[in-house]
Amino acid sequence: MKKFYNILFSTRLTAILFIVFGAAMGIATFIENDYGTQSSKALVYNTWWFELIMVIFVINFIGNIARYRLLRLEKLPVLILHLSFILIILGAAVTRYISYEGLMPIKEGDTTDLMLSERTYLSVTMDDGTEQRGPFEHEYLFTHDVSKGNSFIAYASRFFNFIRGGNDFSFKTDFKGKPVEVNYVNYIPNAFQRFAKDENTTDKFLHLVESSGMGRHDHYVKKGEIVNVHNVLVAFDKPTEGAVNIISKNDSLFINTPFAGTNMVMTTQEHMEVKADTIQPFMLRSLYNLGSLQFVAPEIVKGKMVEGQGNKDQFPADMLEVQVVSGVEKRNVKLYGYKYSANPPEQFSLNGLNFRVSYGAKQIQLPFSIKLRDFQLERYPGSMSPKSYASEITVYDNDENFDFRIFMNHVLDHKGYRFFQSSYNDKGPVEESHLSVNHDMVGTWMTYIGYFLLYLGLIWILISKNTRFADLRRMLKKVEEKKQAMVMVLLLVGFSGFSQQNHQHTITKEKIDSILNSQRVSDEHAKHFGSLVIQDQGGRMKPLNTFTSELLRKVSKKDHYEGLDANQVAVSLVTNPRMWFNVPFIYINPNNTKLRDLIGIPHDQKYARLSDMFSDRGEYKLREEVSKAHKKKIKNKYEESILNVDGRANILYQAIAGSIYKFFPLQGDENNKWHSYLELRSAGFKGTDSLFVANIIPLYAGALTKAQTSNDYKEADEYLESIHKYQHKFGSEVMPTDKKIQLELFYNKYDIFKSLFWQYMLAAVALLFFVVADILFRSKIVKVLIKISTVIVLLLFVYQTIGLGIRWYISGHAPWSNAYEAMIYVSWATMLFGLILGKKSPLTIGAAAFVVSMLLMIAHWNWMDPSIGNLVPVLDSYWLMIHVAIIVGSYGPFTLGMVLSMLSLLLYALTTSKNKPRMDLAIKEITVINEMALTIGLVMLTIGNFLGGMWANESWGRYWGWDPKETWALVSIMVYAFVIHMRLVPGLRGRLAFNIISVFAFASILMTFLGVNHLLSGLHSYAVGESAPVPNQIWGWLFISLILSILAYYKYKKFYKKES
Repeated sequence: MKKFYNILFSTRLTAILFIVFGAAMGIATFIENDYGTQSSKALVYNTWWFELIMVIFVINFIGNIARYRLLRLEKLPVLILHLSFILIILGAAVTRYISYEGLMPIKEGDTTDLMLSERTYLSVTMDDGTEQRGPFEHEYLFTHDVSKGNSFIAYASRFFNFIRGGNDFSFKTDFKGKPVEVNYVNYIPNAFQRFAKDENTTDKFLHLVESSGMGRHDHYVKKGEIVNVHNVLVAFDKPTEGAVNIISKNDSLFINTPFAGTNMVMTTQEHMEVKADTIQPFMLRSLYNLGSLQFVAPEIVKGKMVEGQGNKDQFPADMLEVQVVSGVEKRNVKLYGYKYSANPPEQFSLNGLNFRVSYGAKQIQLPFSIKLRDFQLERYPGSMSPKSYASEITVYDNDENFDFRIFMNHVLDHKGYRFFQSSYNDKGPVEESHLSVNHDMVGTWMTYIGYFLLYLGLIWILISKNTRFADLRRMLKKVEEKKQAMVMVLLLVGFSGFSQQNHQHTITKEKIDSILNSQRVSDEHAKHFGSLVIQDQGGRMKPLNTFTSELLRKVSKKDHYEGLDANQVAVSLVTNPRMWFNVPFIYINPNNTKLRDLIGIPHDQKYARLSDMFSDRGEYKLREEVSKAHKKKIKNKYEESILNVDGRANILYQAIAGSIYKFFPLQGDENNKWHSYLELRSAGFKGTDSLFVANIIPLYAGALTKAQTSNDYKEADEYLESIHKYQHKFGSEVMPTDKKIQLELFYNKYDIFKSLFWQYMLAAVALLFFVVADILFRSKIVKVLIKISTVIVLLLFVYQTIGLGIRWYISGHAPWSNAYEAMIYVSWATMLFGLILGKKSPLTIGAAAFVVSMLLMIAHWNWMDPSIGNLVPVLDSYWLMIHVAIIVGSYGPFTLGMVLSMLSLLLYALTTSKNKPRMDLAIKEITVINEMALTIGLVMLTIGNFLGGMWANESWGRYWGWDPKETWALVSIMVYAFVIHMRLVPGLRGRLAFNIISVFAFASILMTFLGVNHLLSGLHSYAVGESAPVPNQIWGWLFISLILSILAYYKYKKFYKKES
């Protein structure tokens, strides 16, 4: 028993748990990508063995509290850390087994007290005509067919499916002595039914063509059965109370309906009355209007229903087939359902009992009611794209009635329930709001307390004098005192492959470019025009130069067009907008052939014209696809691309239309709203103001035409000055100061972060070169050059910090809200930690500077957009600012740690008998700095990830949903927790092992930061189904790391192993 306890509380088991738990979660994200969310839950997240890992974690943590005597005051930070994880896991258990969540769909004007569960249930109710039993509700999770495929994920899925016993289930009960058994038969996700004619069968079906809902639908009602048609039961030769009964008798058809209505004979257009609860003749090929049901029955046909698996967007329901057995009688029933959807049950009789069986969400009654008074959907001007949406509701409770407005990041809390604005449905005559509902007060508070203890413990271990981090600081000081020399060989060579996709310039494009260039204005006048201020859609005041620079990058992924800079493009768009309707200017991802087919351009055409987006009848070709994509929480790569191209087309359309150029403040407007000259009448300009706004742009365009021939811009400049004075006169309350305008123009002109790439690169190469020279020659001049290079790096960091501050200042939000900002922020954090940890190590500073230059280079690749834009509603949150700042900032020390690990492996590989003492000291120094960097990174990543859970909970009511991004962040936490704890595990101790694992551990960060966005499906992702190829640069890094590890191990065995 003692041996068992030693294993259970050992650090070896802790390390194994870190790896197994992390590996299981990582595999689960790929299972979700290949087989769907329910499959990942069924095979991993909701399995007994996955939960057992967490239970063993808790036991192991408790055992380590006693084993390492953490109840002492000096060990309090580590104790708090262990207790926090215990509490977080217990809180998650409460959420998993006690709490629940769901969706409340509610139409405008309706009142309801029902929500639909997020979980799906098999429900069975039975009666004998006098007494009822049930419903018996059982929650089951099913997975796709995983028996096919030869990939690692396919084999892993089959293994996990074997462990859980597959989809099979069976439950037994009885009713007054009659045994009842329900057994699993089959499961098809995203199932659809289609009718197949078969003259050889005896089964007959009544074919109904129904148009009550959106569009035309075919339904087939089997003889002797009932079908639900848009919540109306239709029975064929199965008399059922409350249903529309179609009855065949002596080769004639009759109808008995609970709804009064009419029917029209299609051939004669004759109308006849259909009376309620009266048996009347039923006519084929006649149009029936019965209540909310409108249908035609063309024929009775022989055949069978065939099931198949379709697209999850078009066919969201899953099909579960079960066999119900009672006595000697049995019946197979096919049930359709999915989360947030409660379908009417299948009804049948068996062994003298009446059964009602259903599959899907269950309805949960709330202790109060909610009325949707008004659903408000606001769209961007000139676009069908939603800008924001909100629900004006009234809560009816016995204790209190009150009004409330629910919108993104504004949550209703009432009696332990939380309501969030989730989505909407604007199809049909009445708008419908979808409110997410969460009931998890106890689990949430337990988890939040755990989070608080976690944050406290993590921060405490960094500042306490009695933790491993304090030991590392002392070790680094000792190494620095002993250090006599440092050897460093520079073998950091960057290779970048650039490809340019050629495209043919049609004659039309050449003519357009010729006209645009002939109308080009002087640089000086264009700068004057670019300094005019406009008000954007979000109310931000900014120079026209900023808007046009953003437009160029957003629409075309370039900062110019055929020799025209941003200011000159702005002049052309305002004075000659129609020309731009046919300019091939809208960037489309080269790999997106499906979107090119949709708009009708060749696959090799990189840029589309705005005119390509519209049909000959003026219809917007992307409208339906955009509407579908906006309503989905999780969007695949194609849908993300649709929204991106839609955004580019919209902004170009608004620029060409002129509505976006809001130069003119309206005198006396309470909201300080500015308008374009096209809004003259609707805005309410009066008197001389209306004359000025109506005529100034045409007058300016005319003066510009003269200037292009005379090269005298005096008159045009005067018109621009008059606009500037008008803005100051009537828009002074929101008008930016001249200093702020000039600062923004400075930021746009010098493109700070783009220039910092090569500046950091030169400084890093120089510093590392001088360090090598100092090792070889030990010259005082070289030492001076090292100090000068270090100062240059420091000045570049100051310049970078200023640039980051300027971007924050002019954008109005923290600069880490998109991929570009995240990258420049990571580069800043990397340099910050490089300077802090390497204040006495030029090697560390040089390595950090080199990493920063690489990050800034990547930030300016074409797939990243450096534009400053508005945040979408869910991202416009203080939770985002804190969560993203910390979690993305953690990538800095992790990146630094990876580079330091590679340098240490390089030093191992270059060790000789002569230089071993100096190499040993250098490796010790690098390893200590590396462990400190990884510790800081782990603290930041852990805090940031769980802050993200709090943000998610405050935004849409779920603090953990196994989204791939948050899951891979947790995988990274497990990986680096293993790395940090290696020193406690016998057999894994030592600097070489630590540095090798540190290098390859960085792959988890690459997956978290970049891989999830392109390889997996999720809220943070761009891809679904097929995985995008891993970039060659990643394979190159892995190959180099592997070679370095092999060489380092060889030299370690030769020169170091004997000592250890």
